[in-house]
Amino acid sequence: MTNATAITVTRVAINYENVIRFYNREKELALLANTWVKSQKFAQMTFVVGRRRIGKTTLLTKAYEAGPMVYLFVAKKNEILLCEEFLEEISNSLGVKVFGIMRTFKDVFGFMMELSQTRNFTVIIDEFQEFYNINPSIYSDMQNIWDVKKNDSKMNLVLCGDAKEPLFGRATARIYLKAFDISTIKEIFENYHPKYSNENLLAFYMLTGGVAKYVELLAEANAFTLDTILEEVFSANSLFLDEGRNVLVDEFGKDYGNYFSILSLIASGKTSRSLMESVLEMQIGGFLDRLENDFGLITKVRPVLSKPYGRNVRYMINDQFLNFWFRFIYKYRGAIEMRNLEYVKKIVKRDYKTYTGLVLERYFVNKIVSEEDLSEIGSYWEKNNQNEIDIVALNHYQKKAIIIEVKRQPENIKMNVLRQKATTLVAKLENYTIEYRGLSMKDM
Repeated sequence: MTNATAITVTRVAINYENVIRFYNREKELALLANTWVKSQKFAQMTFVVGRRRIGKTTLLTKAYEAGPMVYLFVAKKNEILLCEEFLEEISNSLGVKVFGIMRTFKDVFGFMMELSQTRNFTVIIDEFQEFYNINPSIYSDMQNIWDVKKNDSKMNLVLCGDAKEPLFGRATARIYLKAFDISTIKEIFENYHPKYSNENLLAFYMLTGGVAKYVELLAEANAFTLDTILEEVFSANSLFLDEGRNVLVDEFGKDYGNYFSILSLIASGKTSRSLMESVLEMQIGGFLDRLENDFGLITKVRPVLSKPYGRNVRYMINDQFLNFWFRFIYKYRGAIEMRNLEYVKKIVKRDYKTYTGLVLERYFVNKIVSEEDLSEIGSYWEKNNQNEIDIVALNHYQKKAIIIEVKRQPENIKMNVLRQKATTLVAKLENYTIEYRGLSMKDM
């Protein structure tokens, strides 16, 4: 490493303001605060992972706003230029003067580790996975430096990005940041739009899925009804129109067209592999596997109680916003590119009630998971999609089963039909206590 010395000048705190209140991150803030306390004696390495726009950066800058803290964003650029920016940030944030030239992140990280032997500070490295595209050897270099110097260090190192980070074995803590849950979305409504209807709540959930950035954008625009939400989404300068492409194109690389086509088919209700292959006229097994296991964007769904390797399989997009984006924005990208946004908005309104039937099912799955003591939850259907049941919630220890029909309107729920469809399922649940429920929008 290039020789360098540092002279302490002052302590600088970084403060970031959020557009809306800081919601439902108490556990994560407590863990990060505890990690900071531990780092005053022993070096700590924390991973914070989760989808883009979920609020990772906001969480971390909030947790460590009192400083001393260095925030390093890994942009897609030459390593030498990146190191120049990092050294300037280190100097400004920690009040140190850096002597010497450091042209590699190995040198920069080694310098920070040496500095942390005499003082305690937090280092946040955001978009940590981007080092793959800059210089993959950075990870092994960091690992070696950490192993050698951590025992004498008081660094609170926080690595932030997607869920495929290296160095997991060195981590002292890990946070997987998820979207806001149902109760938090309701709290936001009560604070910003207290006279909301369940239809408002469903439309908001349909678009945001609880992702912090989307919630923030709509709250900032005071968009809490279907009409105002669609006005915001389909406005001329809307962030939402290019969001799916911005989030995923770099992840997928040159094959992004095939991935996008598959996701668009799933979002449009073509959820079986055979059906998708018949449309695309190509084998897609490898693409499906990577979408599920490498990118974490889809889930393979089987009926509850089915064999784990059975062929009765459907696929679903895990992310509520991306499901909407592929269903309405990517699918009608011709109209979007011509800026005929009113046309697409009319299609959304035309298909809204049908589309939100499935959204409502997801809403209730999340709600039930937070309220019930469960070991398994899912859907049920038999061969050729016969006897479909929207939600089956199971507690195998207590031998309890809840069999649920979901409809937008309560008058459309037919409990006698539900019991009839569940005949074969109930036969498999011998000695279970069975409860039947009908859930509609009035139960949200």
